[in-house]
Amino acid sequence: MENPLYEQIFNYIFQKINDGELKKGERVPSEKELAAHFNVSRITSKKALEMLSQYKLIERIQGKGSFVAEVLPDLNETKLQKQMESGEAEPVNEDGRIFGVILPDFGDAFGADLIRGIEEQCAINGCVMMMKLTYDNREEEEAAIRTFIKLGVDGIIVFPGHGEHYNSELLRLVLNGFPIVLVDRYLKGIAASAVYTDNRKAAYDLTNILLRQEGRHVGFLSTPADNTTTIEDRILGFSDACMQQGITPKPEHIMTNLYSTLPQSFETIRVQYDIETVRHFVDINKDLNAYVVSEYNLALILREVLLSLGKRIPEDYQIVCFDSPSQPFDDYLFTHVRQNERDTGRKAVELLLRRLNNEVTELNNIVVHEIVQGNSTISI
Repeated sequence: MENPLYEQIFNYIFQKINDGELKKGERVPSEKELAAHFNVSRITSKKALEMLSQYKLIERIQGKGSFVAEVLPDLNETKLQKQMESGEAEPVNEDGRIFGVILPDFGDAFGADLIRGIEEQCAINGCVMMMKLTYDNREEEEAAIRTFIKLGVDGIIVFPGHGEHYNSELLRLVLNGFPIVLVDRYLKGIAASAVYTDNRKAAYDLTNILLRQEGRHVGFLSTPADNTTTIEDRILGFSDACMQQGITPKPEHIMTNLYSTLPQSFETIRVQYDIETVRHFVDINKDLNAYVVSEYNLALILREVLLSLGKRIPEDYQIVCFDSPSQPFDDYLFTHVRQNERDTGRKAVELLLRRLNNEVTELNNIVVHEIVQGNSTISI
């Protein structure tokens, strides 16, 4: 049955706050404006605003109007509470399902929003999330899987670590038909559902930003591929863009031996090694004046090297990369691919629930990316 009109208006405003379209302190449409927009009476729109105030989502100031609260409650808890009170919620798992989540590590540039997306979708469906960090150690990853199985989890979400060899425990679960979903990357030849960005297309888009500018000669920097589909696909996307422009990428213009990545991104020994490696790479490739970088942390190292050499960014050199920490007040440091981590997390939980309901699930689930302008390139 369709929700009452005042609840539809409540949900409309709630979603705008949740998506960041209405920010803290911003004015909310008035009773009159909402009544006109939804073609309802002022009584209905007033009731919606009163409900938003009751949930502490807005503050109503007499004579001035309604404004998004400066201190908002936890929006996920508010949504769940509202659903339960109105009878909207239909939890998929009445028996309280438990999902294990295994990640190498996470940071502000990538990973934190992925976890939030998983937790949000678990909360909406009444599931419990348990998390284990492996610090990119395959033995730790295998041990985490065994532990979760002993604890009786109903499904597992895995962000696979780097490495030339697949996790034997993970392979065993897939072969046994246990509900498992991979995030961030897929494993070639493994019939497990995976949710990830189209890294080949994303790298192609990034590279084209640089190649469209006359006189730009582009190199590529990343961590080792090591049978890691995320990096392999980014290299392919870089090569695709070059080939389309009639440029054959030179092997010496592609460097894949950097290590300042998650976990322990900025260990001093790794950073010093990478700075010297990048400095040497820049020095022997003086024809390059633009770079596609596979990760934000590596882009920071490249930027530090170029600035130390007296180079200007973006006038002399331009940099594009994958991911970036949020910048609510300042411009982004780098033009970058923004992966939709929250949707990736949400989709992973949805796939597990579908598996548990004996529904057919797709193996490859692509989450759309976007390009965000930063200060490291001329305007795109």
